[in-house]
Amino acid sequence: MAVLLLVAACTDIRRRQIDNWLNIAIVAGAPVFWWASGLDLWPGVAIQIGMATGVFLVLAVLFAIGAMGGGDVKLLAALALWLEPDWFLRMLLIMALVGGMLTIVMAGWHVIRRQRGKLAIPYGVAIAAAGISILGIQYLSDNPIRSSLLG
Repeated sequence: MAVLLLVAACTDIRRRQIDNWLNIAIVAGAPVFWWASGLDLWPGVAIQIGMATGVFLVLAVLFAIGAMGGGDVKLLAALALWLEPDWFLRMLLIMALVGGMLTIVMAGWHVIRRQRGKLAIPYGVAIAAAGISILGIQYLSDNPIRSSLLG
């Protein structure tokens, strides 16, 4: 998963696009992950599928009004298949913080270079950073960050 997220970030930086094959690979890996982690079909898998569907529908509205890119929508929905709801919400918080910092840095660079066009933020970078950090926090039990997040 971490490698796929890194590829998503790199392609988003280079081409401002997250390829469909990447999202399909993340979605295809979810059932293997569910099986390996012992997730029950009911309610576990049903919750993951329901959450991913809900995430996709809400973010599709944001895509329709031009507030998000299509690749970002699909990547977040695919990630929702892998993360429990509380971890997914934590990931969204980290994503928003990283995305905000990325936007400030890129806007500053845009102004310094006196560029006139619309600022295009490779938000796949923020999604990947948040996803990788949550996966690390969630699966590294001796991680001090995990202890502070869990109280």
